[in-house]
Amino acid sequence: MENLELQKTANEVRKGIVTAVHAAKAGHPGGSLSAADVFTYLYFEEMNIDPKDPKKADRDRFVLSKGHTAPGLYSTLANRGYFPVEDLKTLRQIGSHLQGHPCIQHTPGIDMSSGSLGQGISAAVGMALSAKLSNDAYRVYTLLGDGEIQEGQVWEAAMFAGHRKLDNLVVIVDNNGLQIDGKVEDVCSPYPIDDKFKAFNFHVINVADGNDYDQLRAAFKEARETKGMPTAIVMKTVKGKGVSYMENQAGWHGKAPNDEEYATAMEELKKAGEALCQK
Repeated sequence: MENLELQKTANEVRKGIVTAVHAAKAGHPGGSLSAADVFTYLYFEEMNIDPKDPKKADRDRFVLSKGHTAPGLYSTLANRGYFPVEDLKTLRQIGSHLQGHPCIQHTPGIDMSSGSLGQGISAAVGMALSAKLSNDAYRVYTLLGDGEIQEGQVWEAAMFAGHRKLDNLVVIVDNNGLQIDGKVEDVCSPYPIDDKFKAFNFHVINVADGNDYDQLRAAFKEARETKGMPTAIVMKTVKGKGVSYMENQAGWHGKAPNDEEYATAMEELKKAGEALCQK
């Protein structure tokens, strides 16, 4: 897809995020919105997947290690055709297949249940090792939060991935700078993130703007061409990207907009979509 089409799609993904969290009256919009562009790039451009055959054996795998940003993944899967976009309004409701964290048993397109922070990357590393042992060609992608990498299990998994030279693994860190309690650098600084991954024998790509498709395209191309070691893409993003009053506000990590805030957000996204259509 061309960048403009990706931008239009990501705008629809953002509408879905806001709609789902508003309908549920709970959820995590901030980190879902910051990752909307990388979700869109992965599912509409990068990964070998087929919504009509979600379990095809040679598909690329994706693990949402920061599982609380499920609204972002759900909206992307819906817009990609895994299930109806209307389902997003059932987020977190009893009987819905869209629960607060991804569940592999119930939702088409989910490769791993996740939510307990730090564990998703371990599952992704296991998948990547499995592919190597079986001589399978699929690649494995996992998305972590910058607050999440304060978890020790992340670095155990990274050490193993580097040791086993898992060049079919791409670890993406959504570095929006904020977590539930404030700035990551104030809560428990993970910086320098790039040097830490390098120390575990990763090829590291720093992306100055993880909401920019030219930069994402270049990063994933470089990751694909990297042999003999796993890749970590550390991307700077804007928490709450696309909704003005949510941008760079830690308070929007894990709360839902009220009716008035919902209307404001959807109007902003509608105008953003119209502006993209005029390009």
